[in-house]
Amino acid sequence: MSNTPDTDIAVRAYVDGHRAAFLDDLAEWLRIPSVSADPARADDVRRSAEWLAASLTATGFPVVETWPTAGAPAVFAEWPSDDPDAPTVLVYGHHDVQPAAREDGWHTEPFEPTVKDGRLYARGAADDKGQVFFHTLGVRAHLAATGRTAPAVNLKLIVEGEEESGSPNFAELIRAHADRLACDTVIVSDTGMWSEDTPTVCTGMRGLADCQIDLHGPDQDIHSGSFGGAVPNPATEAARLAAALHDADRRVAIPGFYDGVVELTDRERELFAELPFDEGAWLRSAHSHATLGEAGHTTLERIWARPTAEVNGIGGGYQGPGGKTIVPSYAQLKLSFRLVAGQDADKVELAVREWVAARIPDGIRHEITFGNATRPCLTPLDHPALQSLARAMGRAFGTKIRFTREGGSGPAADLQDVLGAPVLFLGISVPSDGWHAPNEKVELDLLLKGAETAAYLWGEFAENRPV
Repeated sequence: MSNTPDTDIAVRAYVDGHRAAFLDDLAEWLRIPSVSADPARADDVRRSAEWLAASLTATGFPVVETWPTAGAPAVFAEWPSDDPDAPTVLVYGHHDVQPAAREDGWHTEPFEPTVKDGRLYARGAADDKGQVFFHTLGVRAHLAATGRTAPAVNLKLIVEGEEESGSPNFAELIRAHADRLACDTVIVSDTGMWSEDTPTVCTGMRGLADCQIDLHGPDQDIHSGSFGGAVPNPATEAARLAAALHDADRRVAIPGFYDGVVELTDRERELFAELPFDEGAWLRSAHSHATLGEAGHTTLERIWARPTAEVNGIGGGYQGPGGKTIVPSYAQLKLSFRLVAGQDADKVELAVREWVAARIPDGIRHEITFGNATRPCLTPLDHPALQSLARAMGRAFGTKIRFTREGGSGPAADLQDVLGAPVLFLGISVPSDGWHAPNEKVELDLLLKGAETAAYLWGEFAENRPV
């Protein structure tokens, strides 16, 4: 049995004793500007993958490979357990980062890591290089504390290079390598916690579907006095569609939209309510002045566990100074839909297409273009793997672990769907870390708590097989 108080003491001692070397190595990786969205940085993204592969080899992984894609490369690593009955765990993260430049408002050079007041400032410090890299320290601490020569689980890593560009090749990559990536559980370390004082485990993320609706009326802009009121106006129809998206209770009014939605349980609502949510502070972070949404649900429930429809943009006709009395020939509407567990993106797309077609009058030609959808994912609260993760995190933080969800979307659902394994989220980032913003940082103490959690987790999984 490896999960003992002595093991915890040994893990903490190892993590503390190797803190400086770990941070030096992380800083070296952060200096590589692996911006996947910038074609000029393609060599840097490849260099980042090569650096990580070399580091994982030095950590002790006996199998380390760089996997090419149609875009940026991913890194795969595997460390089999000595135990033939050990469960298999796959850790997901990404090594690409958002663009960053000093003139964006950074106080320091974004690709020259700087430590100040217990924080490490650099692009990628939290999203996601820091959270990928703590697994290297975590597995070494696990081995040192338990006396093992191999992890208690069959440990695999897949670290992609295009997450900040929408993961355009990731689903194809994991389908092509599904046999190599096969696992009992997926750990996503590309997420965060509620706060420094309230460590949490995320249990799910919403999916995403988005579309552009192009509306064509007259063959050219025409005089609103001579023709207005007698022919259909595409800008008016775009506005009518936007206004019809929701009913009086702010529910999405598209027939069939809620088909299959997994409703919150009473226990989940109770757990959400336990979180120290300050609505005023949240509104300030949203740069907004009031909350508004689906009736019968709290703000947290709306952003974590309810599906949504949003108008992302609407336009058409004259937009210049003064007036121009026309019936425009063209208008456009951009919509996005956040999806929750139980919803099928293909069925939502079909429902939207049918809803739009039924509302468009004769004389308006319309086209709808959908982007690639992201599926939602959710792990039930009572899942054994989730409970193991909560115990490991509780050991590291020395306090009760609470549960959240994420309102955003990511590639986790692809892993869940292709590999058929539950997805868990192990992240230590906090809202103040400023993902995608100037002066991104990570709290060093929390980063080391992430390594400590990983060190405990492999023993927890081995003793409480996550099935």
